[in-house]
Amino acid sequence: MKKVKGTLAALALVLAVLLQACASGGSGGAAEGGEGGKQEKVKIKWATWGNPGELTRFQDFTKEFNKKHPDIEAELIPIPGEYEQKILTQLSGGTAPDVFYAGDGTIVKLIENKSIEELTPLMQAESSIIKEDDFFEGLWGAAKRDGKIYGVAVDNNPLILWYNKKVLKEAGVTEMPADLQERGEWTWDAFKAMTDKIREAGKYGYVLDNGWGSYHSWVTSNGGKVYNDEGKFVAYDDPKAMEAFKFLYDNVQSKNITFSGTLPKGQGGDAMFMSNQVGFVAAGRWYLPLFKQNTGLEYDIVTWPTNTGNRIEPAGIATAYMVMNKATKHKEAAYTFLSEFVSREGQIFRLQGGGNAVPSVEGADEVVMEGNLPEHAQFFLDAREIGYALTPFEAGIPGLSSEITSKFEALWLKGGELDAALKEIQDMANRMIEEYNSGK
Repeated sequence: MKKVKGTLAALALVLAVLLQACASGGSGGAAEGGEGGKQEKVKIKWATWGNPGELTRFQDFTKEFNKKHPDIEAELIPIPGEYEQKILTQLSGGTAPDVFYAGDGTIVKLIENKSIEELTPLMQAESSIIKEDDFFEGLWGAAKRDGKIYGVAVDNNPLILWYNKKVLKEAGVTEMPADLQERGEWTWDAFKAMTDKIREAGKYGYVLDNGWGSYHSWVTSNGGKVYNDEGKFVAYDDPKAMEAFKFLYDNVQSKNITFSGTLPKGQGGDAMFMSNQVGFVAAGRWYLPLFKQNTGLEYDIVTWPTNTGNRIEPAGIATAYMVMNKATKHKEAAYTFLSEFVSREGQIFRLQGGGNAVPSVEGADEVVMEGNLPEHAQFFLDAREIGYALTPFEAGIPGLSSEITSKFEALWLKGGELDAALKEIQDMANRMIEEYNSGK
């Protein structure tokens, strides 16, 4: 009996030691161990900008992700202002989130300073739920360099024209732009005829925003180029591009087109559109939640008018990308979050119910067609099929976009000769491009 008792005591001691080792987690990492053998969660952070409505939807997505992945705890870190500056500061200080949004200009800086992870091998892995071919080619923009992917479009916003039906009807327009577009008759001449009537009725025809999307879209709607294949600014030398800028210039002079910087103080194109003072504004789907709230507003959309004989031409697409911090300590968890966020299911979750963007991935188009709002919502999808994100030729040169828009602003506000102004813009742009590239 003494021998049996001694053997039992020894076994109990061994079991106690083994249980203690298991409880302490052994040599496991952050995802292992924990009190009582319970796994600890891998904690990751992700950051973005956004309005209150967007952030609420992002928070909902984060909660759902955490429920689906009990071994991962994702935390949303909203950055409401000075987003790029704060992200760059956090990256240099080693405090940046694991996954975050990057604009088309920011992502170029992040690629060049090697602070974000190349996603190509992760997307090519058999286990990845997203693949390069799932996304529309025109959306890669500056996120793809030398065939390598560094960011994935979270969604996108093809730039189209929103029009106020009431303003057009009261001005004497009998056929709406979308009807003309469907027949292949939505041309520059048709657009000018409508803005003529709106101006004569004492209202604003079209509000021209000071951004690359508007300028590039007018050029490509005429079959022109802003940049050539070598990355040089060529709008001044391209007859089709010059014709597009002359069209804008002449219509600004005649007041068919109003530069946004000359609108009454405190008024924006969207507000004046909703108060039935403006016929056309250019924007993406982000206006839909705002316009839906105005029950008395009669609105629809149409693609950019063309001057080439084609029914539709490529136009600009506003994009933002999800990227992964190269210094993340939890690469697998970070990529899991990134891939689910931009996946078909993730985009449907975020954009359904009257969302403010268009899916960047195949198979999620039903969110755009929900409720038939606006009536010709299909045009968003048509524009996405052939549109383009900001070229890396411009996005990749620090300060270039702002310098170009600054000079256009001076032209619209102060007048002056179009030829001289565009020649100055081209010379300045190519000088900045050459200086930047020679200093690499």
